[in-house]
Amino acid sequence: MKEAQFVREHEPLWRQLENGGADADYPAAYRRVCHHLALARRRGYSLPLIERLEQLVIDGRQTLYRRPGHLLKSLARFYAVGFPAMVRRHARLVAVSALLFLGSLALMTLLAQWLPDLPYSVVPPMDMAEVEDMYAPGQTQRLGRDAADSDILMFGFYIRNNTGIGFRTFAGGLAFGLGSLFFLLFNGVYIGAIAGHLTQIGYNRTFWGFVAGHSAMELTAIVLCGAAGLLLGLALIRPGRRSRLHALRENAADAVRIVYGAATMFVIAAFIEAFWSSRAAPPLALKIGVGLTLWALVILYFTLQGRRHAD
Repeated sequence: MKEAQFVREHEPLWRQLENGGADADYPAAYRRVCHHLALARRRGYSLPLIERLEQLVIDGRQTLYRRPGHLLKSLARFYAVGFPAMVRRHARLVAVSALLFLGSLALMTLLAQWLPDLPYSVVPPMDMAEVEDMYAPGQTQRLGRDAADSDILMFGFYIRNNTGIGFRTFAGGLAFGLGSLFFLLFNGVYIGAIAGHLTQIGYNRTFWGFVAGHSAMELTAIVLCGAAGLLLGLALIRPGRRSRLHALRENAADAVRIVYGAATMFVIAAFIEAFWSSRAAPPLALKIGVGLTLWALVILYFTLQGRRHAD
């Protein structure tokens, strides 16, 4: 559709919103304008038209958030539809991020079984000794931490630690994506070195019993932060017909939404890690079963959730 025809077809709605109308079903009108903006960007319409639609979206968002009860509805819709749909929209970047992070993690874990000295080239011996103490067999109270530390204290610590990793991986995308690539590979190799070493020396029950429960949420969130960072880098490397600044602003809108969702996953992972993963009493089979169930739920969520409404 040519730009002139596009404008003629939708001009009445835009003017109605600019004049403060469409009160009867404002959320539906707002979603239509968001769709118009996406179409205008994809079809390469003129910059004045895109800027007009962007302003309508900005004003509409502010109007919606001022409406009573809308915040909870918006959050519910984001997690039920928007977040998984956004991840599927950028599935290729998510796949690249997963290959870099989870691939390097798995490869390092496997290599450590045949090259037991390899992990020490990544993790200093003193740090590795501390990790061994954390997961030493025979612990009866807490795994992966000091038994004297409270669950609430560790919950806050895990949130800070996990979100810090995610933010660095995301923000690294501003260096033309190179920072995100580095943090994905570095974290994958580092975690893989620890996992491989502890597996090689026989600390399977304590280590895998600890990480199984929260791994689905935490590792997936890191992958998503990496994908969001790569999305920023892509805007700088391949802006197309747009200026780099304009491309970055457009891609950042999607990237930030992905990171919002990933941040929620980090909080969930921290909760599981503090209140479940660290428990020494449950048998390994139960912890592995819970972990596999959560992995299945995460995969189903991102592949199926909200597809009927968003896709």
